[in-house]
Amino acid sequence: MNCLKLIPLLSLLVSTFASAKPNIIFIMADDLGYGDLGCFGQELIKTPELDRMAREGIKFNRFYSGSTVCAPSRSVLMTGQHMGHTHVRGNAGGDMMRQSLRDEDITVAEKMKEAGYRTALIGKWGLGEMNQPGHPMKQGFDYFYGYLNQVHAHNFYPEFLWRNLKKHKLSNIVKPVSTSSRAGFIGGAATKRVEYSHDLFAREALSWIKKNQDNPFFLYLPLTIPHANNEGSRLFGDGAEVPEYGIYEKMDWPKQDKGQAAMITRMDKDVGRILNLLKTLKIADNTLVLFTSDNGPHNEARHNPERFNPAGPLRGMKRTLTEGGIRVPTIAWWPSTITSNTVSEQPFYFGDLMATACKLAEIAPPPNLDSISFLPTLTGNESNQPEHKYLYWEFYERTFRQAVVMKEWKLIRSAMDDNTIELYDLSKDIHEDKNLATEHPALAQRLISYMEEAHTPHPNWITPRTSEK
Repeated sequence: MNCLKLIPLLSLLVSTFASAKPNIIFIMADDLGYGDLGCFGQELIKTPELDRMAREGIKFNRFYSGSTVCAPSRSVLMTGQHMGHTHVRGNAGGDMMRQSLRDEDITVAEKMKEAGYRTALIGKWGLGEMNQPGHPMKQGFDYFYGYLNQVHAHNFYPEFLWRNLKKHKLSNIVKPVSTSSRAGFIGGAATKRVEYSHDLFAREALSWIKKNQDNPFFLYLPLTIPHANNEGSRLFGDGAEVPEYGIYEKMDWPKQDKGQAAMITRMDKDVGRILNLLKTLKIADNTLVLFTSDNGPHNEARHNPERFNPAGPLRGMKRTLTEGGIRVPTIAWWPSTITSNTVSEQPFYFGDLMATACKLAEIAPPPNLDSISFLPTLTGNESNQPEHKYLYWEFYERTFRQAVVMKEWKLIRSAMDDNTIELYDLSKDIHEDKNLATEHPALAQRLISYMEEAHTPHPNWITPRTSEK
């Protein structure tokens, strides 16, 4: 056969092989609580699309975020390293270099790109600014649209968003709050509200999927809903920014409560639009969609958390290491692969995305990970599912705290002081009410030894023992 005639055939074979690799869409809400979805027990806020996603897929009852606040949680997600090893371990205030990934950090996006995937980030990044090594286009993303900066992302009606390396100017007019200036961006709230960033993200995601439907792709969609606009709370007493209250308009609730509920329902609708598009394009069977939240729920919009019980049966909220701060509502959807209406009770966490994505892309994961693939659980092969020896967190705001989970056992320690420890049996005490540390001293010491094993000192993140030296 003529060699020239072989070229189209070989191209077709390569294309067919490449498209056999499953697409991955990772959708992450911002400050959504474990109990904020109907499929996780919410009774007042309506989430029919995510509830359907859970019925058609798998619901993870013990899935954990990377941290209890924004930036470090995202660092764990992107690097596959827990809080004792990942580079960004806290929201860094004004020192944005501490909140930037480094050149040597390897992200999920970099690995997917190496495997031939198209990669996109649409939404909130928070791990590197312009001219920093952590900028998303230096960390494996072919396309970026959204916010680089966390404080900028508080405002759902900003004056601009970033598209790749350029500003995309919007029609909103913002009243600044100068005390929230970071990296040249000033937090604030809009006095003229025209373009709602979440709606732009939903539109952009749908468009990008259509453009890339014929290639294996990885879409990271970190939404800003239902995070509060903290500056809006301070300026106008309402941080729950949303264009309309929708089905909650006539509820006898304060406007902040209506806004909180409306944001979640609006997000739910857009998740449904993405799932429906995948079906319309006939790529649903070859696309894994994961939905989760970056940490536990907030109370910064000046809404009433008691109305919605956002942590559900758990104790605590964002900025705590109790279950309410780090256990997040997580759903996976993959038609023809995941058995519908299934539930997983095994502990997984954000860092496991790396090993799972690499397995799906048929590529070796990077070294020095704290990550296991949960692909056996997704495919109904739980008998072959590896388990974590333990999961680990540390948190630097106010008092330094650590937490470790080993199967049903959970230990929390404050200020690296072995006298301030809490030990809970989560299989019997999901609300973490009964401290069993004195009843099981040997077990408590074993979990403390895991904390010592997990924590690697970092010059940017000082612990009490480091500061004593």
